Amino acid sequence: MREENEQPHPGRTVVDAARRGLTQVRTEQSDAVSREKERVTRSLELLWHGLPEPSRGPRRTLTLERIVETAITIADAEGLDALSMRRLARDLDVGTMSLYRYVPDKAVLLDLMLDRLSAPGPREDYADRPWREVLERNAVGGRELYLAHPWLMQVNWTRPVLGPSSTGGMELLMSQLAGLPLSDQEKMMIVSTVDGYVTGTVRQEIQYNAAVAEAGMSDEEFWSAQLPFLERAMNSGDYPTMAGMSEDTFDAGWEQTFRFGLRLLLDGLERELDRRG
Repeated sequence: MREENEQPHPGRTVVDAARRGLTQVRTEQSDAVSREKERVTRSLELLWHGLPEPSRGPRRTLTLERIVETAITIADAEGLDALSMRRLARDLDVGTMSLYRYVPDKAVLLDLMLDRLSAPGPREDYADRPWREVLERNAVGGRELYLAHPWLMQVNWTRPVLGPSSTGGMELLMSQLAGLPLSDQEKMMIVSTVDGYVTGTVRQEIQYNAAVAEAGMSDEEFWSAQLPFLERAMNSGDYPTMAGMSEDTFDAGWEQTFRFGLRLLLDGLERELDRRG
């Protein structure tokens, strides 16, 4: 037995502390996973089944549609950071605790907002159109969606909670690609590739617009400040390729650049389809 005044071995103390720390980390990870599962389940229940009928208490005065639309309006006007359950409740003219009877937290609310914005357009916009036009319309529509709701760029959509709207949108898109001589996996990779192009290009545009707004400096003022330095650099002979470029090199607009790149992307897909016959 250890004597009363005997000190624990330093190595054992470190090991014991590490074990306790590991146990705590595992517990926290387990709790986080449980919370995430609960969020996903609650979001799916609301998306697919709507609000359950209250068994007791006062009758509901709000609808999910109104809650989600109001939340989107706040995010569009002031950004995602401005959206909170308290702020949403205020705009809905209800108490914050009353709002929790409908939507449990902001994470679930965000899932509802994303699914709402993923609603497909009219079927006639896609039905019986060539695959290229379908993908082009989908890409242009995606760009317009992000520009109308810039806060979407703050959201990680890589693992979406699939509700009726987002599932319906994917169903509509994939149904119009059904006749391509590609496997289902390849079709999905095409959709993912085009979506990646859309988000990449529109992210640049949104960030550019945000930079202009934050700095409060016009394009003319911004480039005028750099002009003396750039002129000396171009006249130094160290950058002959840059110095020799035409005056309109940087004059292409955002939409022009987007459509040019999209055309090249779809041209490549068309050549692959022709190769397969």
